[in-house]
Amino acid sequence: MPNHHAIVSWSSDSAEEFAKGRYGRAHDWVFDGGQTVRASSSPSVVRPPLSDPFGVDPEEALVAAVSSCHMLWFLDLARRAGHSVASYEDEADGTLEKCEDGKVRITRVTLRPLIGWAGDAPDASGLDALHHQAHDACFIANSITADVVVEPR
Repeated sequence: MPNHHAIVSWSSDSAEEFAKGRYGRAHDWVFDGGQTVRASSSPSVVRPPLSDPFGVDPEEALVAAVSSCHMLWFLDLARRAGHSVASYEDEADGTLEKCEDGKVRITRVTLRPLIGWAGDAPDASGLDALHHQAHDACFIANSITADVVVEPR
């Protein structure tokens, strides 16, 4: 099985400010294809200017990874079933909660895909089956403990 690699790069502007906890949380994610994404802690966790509201926070990235993985499997499974997908848009949400053990974690990822079909669409049970198959195949969903729920729009 292949390994997947990312470089996470951050540097301090000031040792003195770092020691006081007043350091920027913005950093870069660099991926093997050369793509660089600006990342940061969530502004809901660390307020700007110490966080970068334009950066992708790790929680958003996890939700996007679940959604993206599900979509890629769904598209392949729909194609194999003889359906033609013209568009796919997901309004995904992750629920962050403090759990009984005192740890904060994403406990639920809700996917809300809106699918445009080119040609015949599957019936409701066929669509449900495609989503279940995509969920079962998704590497990311299989890697996390959060519930992943699909609510087609």
